[in-house]
Amino acid sequence: MTKIHVTTTINGEPEEFLCDPNETMLDALRNRLGLTGAKEGCATGDCGACSITLDGTLVCACLMLAAESDGHEITTIEGMAEGENLHPLQTKFLESAALQCGICTPGFLIAAKALLDENPDPTETEVRFWLAGNLCRCTGYDKIIRAVMDTAAEMREAAQ
Repeated sequence: MTKIHVTTTINGEPEEFLCDPNETMLDALRNRLGLTGAKEGCATGDCGACSITLDGTLVCACLMLAAESDGHEITTIEGMAEGENLHPLQTKFLESAALQCGICTPGFLIAAKALLDENPDPTETEVRFWLAGNLCRCTGYDKIIRAVMDTAAEMREAAQ
């Protein structure tokens, strides 16, 4: 099978790799690029564990072909923090115990960041709707929703 040459930007850094034509972005991230934060929970786009952003739009990496990233900008959970400084959502998830086993956490964080990038003042209903594509088998969703709501409020206050 002929490999496809992909040139993209991942977490702000230029990246080049070869992939199979039918290889998912999730497999390329994990197996070719060593970015193992996005998890495979279902391989059908139903759980959100593999959430990334493509040019700022939330997508499931298990449903995207790696070749489709050519010329685009990808952000994964590894690119959410700035060096040693966690993103406020990451900090709030830790403070609020909004995680347990961690399989779903990267997807929830990427989805929540995409929401707050688009809407810095969401209602609880908007947060719940936005995160509906992310499934967690360990926690109730209340701590996750509260962490997103609290982070949104703190980020708005810090921006003033």
